[in-house]
Amino acid sequence: MESNDTYNEFELFGPLTVGDSVPNFEFEVFQDEKTKKMSMNDLHGKWTVLFFYPADFTFVCPTELEDLAKLYGKFQAEGAEVISVSTDTVFVHKAWHDASEAISKITYPMAADPTHELSHAFGVHVADEGVALRGTFIIDPEGIIRVVEIHDNDIGRNVQETLRKIQAAKFVAEHDGKVCPSNWNPGDDTLEPGLDLVGKI
Repeated sequence: MESNDTYNEFELFGPLTVGDSVPNFEFEVFQDEKTKKMSMNDLHGKWTVLFFYPADFTFVCPTELEDLAKLYGKFQAEGAEVISVSTDTVFVHKAWHDASEAISKITYPMAADPTHELSHAFGVHVADEGVALRGTFIIDPEGIIRVVEIHDNDIGRNVQETLRKIQAAKFVAEHDGKVCPSNWNPGDDTLEPGLDLVGKI
């Protein structure tokens, strides 16, 4: 981050959640056989998925990250960037990428959070283990959190559902006054809240 002032703000007000503006965190990523610095400001103008997971070289994590890799093109088609995040370093990310058939398929950025700054700020840090919970955060192009999903680490996520949530969040952002009902998918009917609907659904 640019200064410690924002981090102190988290200590005072608690973890980031729906409706909060994400500060300009800076972090290192492994991507395309290289390491590089990224910041949240780099992502302005795009939808962003921050996909926290406990650790590299584990069991459920590669199944999730492989599914994310398979759908990465569809996220990009929605104008979204996907960034996986664990408390491992970029060097561990590279070693895992080289060793695992599933992880070798990843082309999206794999962020390192060895200081636990990101996982702490987003409320997924498991302090006594030094890892993150399975947390998914969908952030809009203005840097506002629109979706938060946090799992126990024994429960894998549905990446197709994460994509659907991006699509729904995009739809309501682009269609003022419209809302998406349960199980909405692109092309389905939406709702326009009003007194005429009260008691009729």
